[in-house]
Amino acid sequence: MLSSHFVLGALLLASGSVVAQTGLAPKKYITLPLGAILPSGWLRDQLILQNNGLAGHEHEFYNYVSNTDWTGGTSAYSSLEEAGSYWFNAMVPSGILVNNQALNSKTQAFLDYVLSHQESDGWLGPEANTNKAKYLWGRYPFFFGAIQLTEVNPTLTDRVVTAMHKFVQLANTMLKNGQGLGDGGWAQTRWEDFVIALQWLYDYHPNGNEALLIDTMERLKWTGVPWEKVFSPDLFPKTATEGIRNPTGYGLSWHGVNMAEGLKALPATYRFTHNQSDLTAASQGWDLLFQYHGRPSGIYAADEYLAGLEAIRGTELCLVVETMFSGSYLYQVIGDLKFADRVERITYNALPATITGDMWSRQYLQQENQIASQNMNPNPFPNDGAYSNVFGLEPNYPCCTVNFPQGWPKFVTNSFLATPDNSNLVQLYLGPFSTTTTLASSNKVTVNVDTIYPFSDDLTVTINAAKAYTHYVRIPSWVVGGTIAINGATAKAVSPSNGLQAVPVAAGTTKFVLHLPAQITTESRPHGSVAVQRGPLHYAYDIPRTTTVLKTNSQQPLAKDLQFKAAGPWQYAIDPSTFKFVNTPPTNGTLPSPVFDSGKPPLSITVTACLINWPTAGDTFAASPPQSPACTGAKTTITLRPFGSTKLRIAEFPVMSA
Repeated sequence: MLSSHFVLGALLLASGSVVAQTGLAPKKYITLPLGAILPSGWLRDQLILQNNGLAGHEHEFYNYVSNTDWTGGTSAYSSLEEAGSYWFNAMVPSGILVNNQALNSKTQAFLDYVLSHQESDGWLGPEANTNKAKYLWGRYPFFFGAIQLTEVNPTLTDRVVTAMHKFVQLANTMLKNGQGLGDGGWAQTRWEDFVIALQWLYDYHPNGNEALLIDTMERLKWTGVPWEKVFSPDLFPKTATEGIRNPTGYGLSWHGVNMAEGLKALPATYRFTHNQSDLTAASQGWDLLFQYHGRPSGIYAADEYLAGLEAIRGTELCLVVETMFSGSYLYQVIGDLKFADRVERITYNALPATITGDMWSRQYLQQENQIASQNMNPNPFPNDGAYSNVFGLEPNYPCCTVNFPQGWPKFVTNSFLATPDNSNLVQLYLGPFSTTTTLASSNKVTVNVDTIYPFSDDLTVTINAAKAYTHYVRIPSWVVGGTIAINGATAKAVSPSNGLQAVPVAAGTTKFVLHLPAQITTESRPHGSVAVQRGPLHYAYDIPRTTTVLKTNSQQPLAKDLQFKAAGPWQYAIDPSTFKFVNTPPTNGTLPSPVFDSGKPPLSITVTACLINWPTAGDTFAASPPQSPACTGAKTTITLRPFGSTKLRIAEFPVMSA
């Protein structure tokens, strides 16, 4: 039976009432091509670690993406319905940003193979020239990877654009005939990714197919989940969703990764509807999501489906990287500081927390209060397996193994933006980056950011420009008493507008120093507990742990499943009035590698604490934090570390009774 949403969409399409006013509405900011922005310092080291770890080697041994020529039954190509596309989308920027020639050769070979095996009717993927069912969704991440490669190597543009336009013609026909969507619901929830790829074609390579591109965008929306309905305050879930019927009729819309990708849907829709209501609903949905399911690490809880606020519920790694990407896109279309602030918080907390420092093992689910990483009995995750918080090659589902590598590189590639007229630059994310780009009127600009942020409050930005322009730099909402000193002048208080500090840049060299201090703050959490924040970093008690190797991959011994168990007490209540910030800068200005590992970051917070009675469920997870507990022992001082460096942790603390 067709949904009422689909029927309404069909009627509107037939009547022409949803045809765009004129083309696509512009985004507030535009992205720079892949390779124009590069990581430096500790951030470059993170990408090198990732490429030296599981992400950079899984194509050599992991059955979903391993094959030399992309032809075998378990190759990336024949997994194009998900695994191959995910891998390709992530590894294109992973290789380019640190000039990893081995990875670059692999991604180029993958692109060549896919394009050379396109079916005569336009279909891309292993279903070509077979009787296998053809579902649309698995191609969307592939398009993102292909687009990125054309940005690096423009000689690929004709091949990629021609193949995409040919596929669009087929996809449009399939949508008219109600085909390509019956993959269990993924195409109906993730249609926005295809819309964004179509908008790239429309913006840069329309080839006279503007009407077809717009029509396909509209059909994707009207045959997919109506995200404006999902984000309605009356229908949005206010608690964990197990046992609750989804009133929208689209059960998969409450799935965590679908939600993460769906956050992009309404800003993408706005570009062809020109309806401000789409942006209003997108912003509202973002706020509802984090109000009712958010975590102090910046992300939200969904152990398969939206999971409320309890500290032991899980967050999927795929969800983390997809939310980072969606938040960047939301900022590009809407321009609200809240999107960029949250993406930065997710990147510097939730992302590294769920991967080992050497990046050879990853979790499926992370927890705010995580006292063990093991096969859990009892299991706190109602829809995921008991093995889900183990660090390994493939705990629970395999999707995160091939998808997580997009997180760090896409954070880099979205860290600088240009204004729509390409006249000015926006330095959106703060960290060690450099960028070289040519703005309007042949204005070649190079920017170098010297910093160990977020492990320091200070950034030095050096700009060389052929001509004058305005350089905008984001000042996060958590900054208190921030200053800027331009070209050696006396430091002055920052004065951002809509979160952006304008810096006038003359031809030649401009240098400015930002000092962006923050206060220690607490966030109220369920059961009277609190979470601790300072600036972009969330702080947690790093529980000492023992490590047991549960499993080793037969082909790659570095790929191991690791069990962590607490090797010391963790049942602490704290006194928030006693926080002290400790900064121990690295002796030579260089952070240790990997920096997101126990005891490695130079920042910490000490606090008075005491042991309390805090029960567990079996021996696997902490019960809810007890409210206003009494101390069972003497007061002591504990040290809180950046959340991303902890693998077992308490991050939502009871407050000790007076």
